[in-house]
Amino acid sequence: MIDHVSIEVSDIDGATHFYEALLTTIGVVKLETRPTTVGFGKQYPEFWINFRPGTAPTSSGAHVCFRARTADMVDAFHEAALVAGGSSDGAPGLRPQHGEGYYAAFIRDPDGNRIEAVTFVHSK
Repeated sequence: MIDHVSIEVSDIDGATHFYEALLTTIGVVKLETRPTTVGFGKQYPEFWINFRPGTAPTSSGAHVCFRARTADMVDAFHEAALVAGGSSDGAPGLRPQHGEGYYAAFIRDPDGNRIEAVTFVHSK
């Protein structure tokens, strides 16, 4: 249904380094670079960061969720985001309020965008 998603960032170089660091933990890589936009994905650019000087608020209402294959990948995503300069908006863990086995981590990027990684774990 959705082909791609874009968010605004105030520093394209800084945001590119930030997203490269955390998205590689879930198998998403930088695929396209233009002067004011960078596209990330697995096979084609599905997630774009767009430079907008002075317009990216520090408490953006944007929320993008990436699917991870394992809980370990969600954990690595969260840790990489913190190391790269993001902040935690919800440590990795089960979120039963979102459904059975919903395991997620939430971060805020340096521009305040809320980014999530999720997987589904099932008890044996």
